[in-house]
Amino acid sequence: MKFTHKAFVRWNDLDAFGHVNNAKYLTYAESARIDWGQQQFAEKDDSVLVQMTVARSEVDYLMPITEFESYYDVDLWVESIGNSSFVVGYEVSKDGLVFTKMKTVQVMIDLESRKSRPITDNERSFLTKYLVK
Repeated sequence: MKFTHKAFVRWNDLDAFGHVNNAKYLTYAESARIDWGQQQFAEKDDSVLVQMTVARSEVDYLMPITEFESYYDVDLWVESIGNSSFVVGYEVSKDGLVFTKMKTVQVMIDLESRKSRPITDNERSFLTKYLVK
């Protein structure tokens, strides 16, 4: 299953070349992850998908976004689940056109020690619902 977040592209997201600045795409991915965690799970267990950090990110820019004051779909899914980390895939699209593909590696962390921790059974169950192979 995939989760879809609506990202609003603002005028100030564009750079001097008139397209969305490369760094903004990671902000769109972050907003999608926050929305996914909060809407889908956090109300039931506020520790799930909050105690994580980005260990790696990849962005493939396929086509520039030049239209602002418009919403774009950010589809999110889980590509793989490990012991303490998982890989999230993303696509930014509008009207069937895919502008960007991204991946992040998320590592679960203990907020007190700031060290990685295993994914709980509850978290694994949630993540498995979004696992797309």
